Amino acid sequence: MSTRTGTDPAALLRERPLLLNIAYRLLGSLTEAEDAVQEAYARWYAMPPEKQAAVDAPGAWLTTVTGRVCLDLLGSARARRERYVGEWVPEPLPDRSEWIGGAAGGRVPADPADRVTLDESVSMAFLVVLESMTPAERVAFVLHDVFRYPFPEVAGIVGRTPAACRQLASSGRRRVRAAHAPAVPAAGQAGLVRHFKEAWEAGDIQAVVGLLDPDATMTADGGGLVGTALRPVVGSRSIAEYLVFIAAKAPGLTLLERTVNGRPGLVAQHSGVTVTVAAFDLTGDRVGRIWAVRNPEKLRAWAALDAGSPGSPGDPGTPAPATDPAGT
Repeated sequence: MSTRTGTDPAALLRERPLLLNIAYRLLGSLTEAEDAVQEAYARWYAMPPEKQAAVDAPGAWLTTVTGRVCLDLLGSARARRERYVGEWVPEPLPDRSEWIGGAAGGRVPADPADRVTLDESVSMAFLVVLESMTPAERVAFVLHDVFRYPFPEVAGIVGRTPAACRQLASSGRRRVRAAHAPAVPAAGQAGLVRHFKEAWEAGDIQAVVGLLDPDATMTADGGGLVGTALRPVVGSRSIAEYLVFIAAKAPGLTLLERTVNGRPGLVAQHSGVTVTVAAFDLTGDRVGRIWAVRNPEKLRAWAALDAGSPGSPGDPGTPAPATDPAGT
């Protein structure tokens, strides 16, 4: 991993996609990931030229600093989330290819979200499991198991011995195995999500119940900025009744099938503006978990896509009112 990048600005900038991918998985927030990567670059350029020249592998240096910044942020995030209004859900990411050259018919300007690789390590189910880890566990596990960094390099970031980092990664691995069921093929999930969308649109409570696992859970995140359920809704009938009730209060709501963090999901729009992004996790052949993100601060990447679509409002980033549709 420790190959020399050089101090050429263009060469250093080529490290950014990798750094952003690491930071997003560590933090579960694209906004915070961008800030962490920016901080790493700021520290590099704050160093005198002679110190920069003394660094054998600037790319590895940037990775180390980014990892340490993320570790600090993870430590403070726990305290911040204790004050968070309602449930906290990781920030969802779109698949830009669905808009660029697609149905929207226009091109969307380049955005950091373009450079986050959408795979199983960014699925909402996986990110939620990462949230259960301690900061050190999460950093050790993500760097070693996801990005294949050797433990001596991980140790330099976490500030522990390689043996201790090996134990941390092993502990994180056990958490993932205990909580993360094998992923259903995307095609199978897409079909189930499509049926779920159709049943929801039709207001058919029984059909929605039939698509949900009896013990299904829906977790919504409004961040106190928009109306939403403050606690998880548990049970297939409770979820179905809640969703149908909300849809009946939201005339003009449009549901779209979209890729959310690399997996089939749903996007709710009102007047061309994305107001809710829903990610799904399956239990067998039914929906077991739904994560509905409504916090407008976590929908900025989606707002950028809205802005690139024909007929979008002039101010797609304006937060939806608390009584807006999909108040899940």
